[in-house]
Amino acid sequence: MYCKKCKNLDTKVIDSRLVEDWTSIRRRRECEKCGHRFTTYEKMEFVKFIVIKSDWRKEIYDKEKLENSILNACNKRNIDFWKLESMISSLENSWGSNKTWITSKRIGKDILNALAKFDEVAYIRYASVYHNFETAKDFVDFINGEED
Repeated sequence: MYCKKCKNLDTKVIDSRLVEDWTSIRRRRECEKCGHRFTTYEKMEFVKFIVIKSDWRKEIYDKEKLENSILNACNKRNIDFWKLESMISSLENSWGSNKTWITSKRIGKDILNALAKFDEVAYIRYASVYHNFETAKDFVDFINGEED
């Protein structure tokens, strides 16, 4: 890791700690040349897999696309971003473990199940897109458990 201040490549780790989600490490570093201190974060590398869409198209899993859809559902909600990130990491680990592909339907259902425990409003918002709600009755039916 190079120093942001003097661009020296020799830096030493002063302190290492696991971040709250247990998938990242926070490191305090110090440049051996100028003494500048800075923080870095190391994140566990995620294994890529293929998502099979409902029309049988295949695409590489895109975490940013998933995060954006969930953040849209959580828009203007008072959510803990780190808990949300932890939820996403947990889902990714279950999807990627010993698999090379997963269906978009499974991803959607897993996100709905996780959001139901995370934030009720975000859960309903996500469900409205996932199930393609068109009327207020669709919302009511879903909430009452009458969805197909």
